[in-house]
Amino acid sequence: MPGATGYFDTNYEGKARYAVEGLKKKDFVYVHVEAPDEAGHMGDLRLKIEAIEAFDQRVVGPILEGMKDFKEYRVMVLPDHPTPLALRTHTADPVPYVIYSSEDEAENKEIEGFDEESAKESGIRVEKGFELIERFLARA
Repeated sequence: MPGATGYFDTNYEGKARYAVEGLKKKDFVYVHVEAPDEAGHMGDLRLKIEAIEAFDQRVVGPILEGMKDFKEYRVMVLPDHPTPLALRTHTADPVPYVIYSSEDEAENKEIEGFDEESAKESGIRVEKGFELIERFLARA
C-alpha cells in the first residue's frame, strides 16, 4: 500500500480504507500501526499520545464508520505488546483490548478508559494469546 511506512508518517487513512475494502472480499483483516510503539521506545509522552490519537481518529474511527455497510461485524482493538515510556522497551505485561460487536450492540457498554489500569480493574485476563483470538472468533 502506498505510504505505509510503519512510522509516524504512515498512511493511516489508506490502512483504514484497505481494511474496509478487504472485508468486502475476505472475512478477516488485520491492521497494524507501529507509531505508538516507536514513541514508547523513544520515551516521548507527547509523541505517544499523538500517535494513539492519530490511530484512533484516522484508523479506528474510519473503520467503524465503514462497518456500517456490513450487516454483522466484530472489531478488536489492542496493542501487540506494552512499551512503557519509563522502560523504553517491550514488556510481558498484559495489554488492554476491546471487542466491539454489531451482534451485541445492546451489551456494548461505555467504558471509562481504554488503558492498562482500566484493563486491570475489569478483572478479565487472558493468559495466552491464542485464547484471545479464540474468544474473539467464538462469538461469530
